Amino acid sequence: MLSPMEITLIKSLEEGKDYDLEQAAKISGLNKDAVLKASYLLQEKGLAEVKVVKDISYRLTDEGEKYLSEGLPEERLYSLIKQGVDSIDQAKKEMKDFGIAIGWLRKKGIAKIEGKKIVLLKDADFREKELLKKIDDGETPEGVDELIRRKLVSVDEKKEIFVRILKKPSAEIKDVIKDLTPDILISGSWKGKEFLKYDVRIPSKTIFTAKYHPYEKIVAECRKIFLEMGFTEIKGSFVQSSFWNFDALFQPQDHPARDMQDTFYLDAYEDLDDDFVEKVKRTHIDGWKTGSTGWGGDWSLDTARKLVLRTHTTAITIHYLAMNPEPPVKAFCIDRVYRRESIDATHLPEFDQLEGVLLDKDVGFRHLLGLLREFFLKMGFEDVRFRPGYFPYTEPSVEPEVYVDGLGWVELGGAGVFRKEVTEPLGIKGKVLAWGLGMGRLAMLRLGMKDLRKLYQPDLGWLREIPVSRLRW
Repeated sequence: MLSPMEITLIKSLEEGKDYDLEQAAKISGLNKDAVLKASYLLQEKGLAEVKVVKDISYRLTDEGEKYLSEGLPEERLYSLIKQGVDSIDQAKKEMKDFGIAIGWLRKKGIAKIEGKKIVLLKDADFREKELLKKIDDGETPEGVDELIRRKLVSVDEKKEIFVRILKKPSAEIKDVIKDLTPDILISGSWKGKEFLKYDVRIPSKTIFTAKYHPYEKIVAECRKIFLEMGFTEIKGSFVQSSFWNFDALFQPQDHPARDMQDTFYLDAYEDLDDDFVEKVKRTHIDGWKTGSTGWGGDWSLDTARKLVLRTHTTAITIHYLAMNPEPPVKAFCIDRVYRRESIDATHLPEFDQLEGVLLDKDVGFRHLLGLLREFFLKMGFEDVRFRPGYFPYTEPSVEPEVYVDGLGWVELGGAGVFRKEVTEPLGIKGKVLAWGLGMGRLAMLRLGMKDLRKLYQPDLGWLREIPVSRLRW
């Protein structure tokens, strides 16, 4: 049985006559895509013939025109050698493209190098120039593949498709109903008509619909959870001063994490707020008014003014707290950070971090644990535990872990209560609960991945196959 599209085409065109797609579309009233599809379907049934005619033409590239005018490099070098210039040094002085020329002479077996001399092995016939001349004259000679590979000639290919109706079925070509619509049912016009038959056993082609990147979806899910918990999302510059990235967090200036091996430094400096600087400086040296003894030693303003690619988004949250020191404050940041990491399956020099802070007067460590447990539960991790940890700017500190079947307990970041050496120099009033989580590791667990790099690779196969809904365990 012919489809309505095939019937329309076969009825419209004359038998035994060639039509191009545009002509066939104009006569039949179908668009060109429909004509092409109907033509091939009719061809499968032996009712039509589809012919594809290719028109290939060549043209010289700028380099091809240059070689046609000046001669091929190997041709010019061959000529020099014939004139007695067999010294490599002398040949290099005579022609700028000596390397290309000697390369082709050796590839063609025409010459070889012995010491500092070029030795001809046989007489040469450079047919390429003849081919370039024919192409320039508008001819389409054979044997130009090498010239195309050398980018001396480019190819223009035009394709035209013709359809010819071979025969029309002797039986009456009936219109069939393809889609049963409400109008057809109400009017009863379906009575006495044939319906197009579909073979539902034929495997259908897989259709890949558009969807969010799974990593973007996890980031959006984390953002939604904190927004629902009353937090405000904040953003900041990728480039930060060492002061906000390290010093304001009571990280000593000789801390290993500040080494060039771990941090990307920029050859630039930033002016700092004198009030903050003096208090932070005093806190580092002797503890200032915080009751701490500080780190002792010297503290360098130039070191603090150096710009870095931020190594964590805590640089953003601590700056935000310094500008908003009165409680309550609830803020989080999901953004890119940079560290000098060797690239492997679990480390990248550029990755995303989820950072959050909660400033209030009557909050403590247990609130921090409860908040993080709630977040991980909302993310689908049912078993959560906390292991004591150490970070220079929080006390007490913990490392949250979640249990994953097949992997056991997996650590997902760090958390703690900001030390007074961090909050008091910046005028922050109250206690600050803070946490930082690696988004990449979180995504790996949620997506069942073993290689973090896959998140950033244009692997369409993986992106198409990964289910949209498999975002929970």
